[in-house]
Amino acid sequence: MTQPSTRTIVKVAIALFALFLGIYYWPAAAQFLGLLLAAFVPLLLGLCLAYPLNILMNFYERHFFPNSSKNAVLKLRPGLCLILSILTLIGIAALVLWLVIPQLANCFRLLIAEIPIAAQQFIDWLSRSGIITPELINYVTEWAASLDWQSRLEDIVSAVLGGATDVVGAVAGVVSTAVSGTTTAVLAFIFAVYVLLGKRRLGSQCTRLMERYLSEKIRIKVRYVIGIFDDCFHRFIVGQCTEAVLLGILCTLGMLVLGLPHATMIGALTAFTALIPIVGAFIGGGIGAFLILMESPIQALIFLVFIVVLQQLEGDLIYPHVVGSSIQLPGIWVLAAVTVGGSVLGVVGMLIGVPLAAGCYRLIKNDVNRVNINTPTAQASS
Repeated sequence: MTQPSTRTIVKVAIALFALFLGIYYWPAAAQFLGLLLAAFVPLLLGLCLAYPLNILMNFYERHFFPNSSKNAVLKLRPGLCLILSILTLIGIAALVLWLVIPQLANCFRLLIAEIPIAAQQFIDWLSRSGIITPELINYVTEWAASLDWQSRLEDIVSAVLGGATDVVGAVAGVVSTAVSGTTTAVLAFIFAVYVLLGKRRLGSQCTRLMERYLSEKIRIKVRYVIGIFDDCFHRFIVGQCTEAVLLGILCTLGMLVLGLPHATMIGALTAFTALIPIVGAFIGGGIGAFLILMESPIQALIFLVFIVVLQQLEGDLIYPHVVGSSIQLPGIWVLAAVTVGGSVLGVVGMLIGVPLAAGCYRLIKNDVNRVNINTPTAQASS
């Protein structure tokens, strides 16, 4: 049995000492890591924003003078394609808001107008059923008349003035959070723009760093893993957006055929919520059913039956062919990824859980099947 070398012993000792320091000084280390993570939040958000923008940017770059060799075109193309990508996302968001917000406002106005009528009808029903008797109404009236409203009002004013400091503190906290969030969003957007405009230079710099500090064997593995996850995220985003658009169009057309109200608004809302895998269409359907319920309970019931049938069609036909086949992840693991991701990170976890699970599934499957990672088709193998 060979004895470990001195270098190995030193590495193990340093690792154990670092582990001891991390455990012993964990509160301070956790605070330092929290501050470090907070400092990097704009950069991380910028990278997350840059990734979907890069998909659109690559699409425009493939169609905007792709074979041109003129220096002027080569210099202008990245910026122009980035502007087109940003305008595309803004246009989609504006279209959804234009379709949804006015209809939502009308539904809330209708809801507010119907509340007094519904309350009076409920009270009348209680009176007719004998639950509310004239004696109870007289008792409540006498009790209200016997109250010393002036002293009650003085107590309320004192309580409000006494809590004014807390209110001011709460308002200051809300304003501070809003300013901080706005600043973070602006910095993230600026960083995303810089990343996309210099993506080729950044790629070249990362390649040079890997060639300098990593061996060829490790570089191949790193590129292979990054390529797998990049392919999964790219396919998931494109497939999920395509599936959401198809579902929104089918929902709108079906509602128009059935004569249901708010067809375009609910269709746009369903398409937007369908970006969340599996449960998104049900969320949009629930909101749509509530809005239709304000006008007609029968139509709301018809819509619920329709959305269940549409969701079944989407789950059996559209999603497996548009998204499932592209990310090559079985349905049971899609459900598991959505459940675990939603439990850990909420809606964001639902969105990133599926491509992460697809990447891990493909890596494990390729390893089990002993796929050669040096081949060009290794990343897309199933």
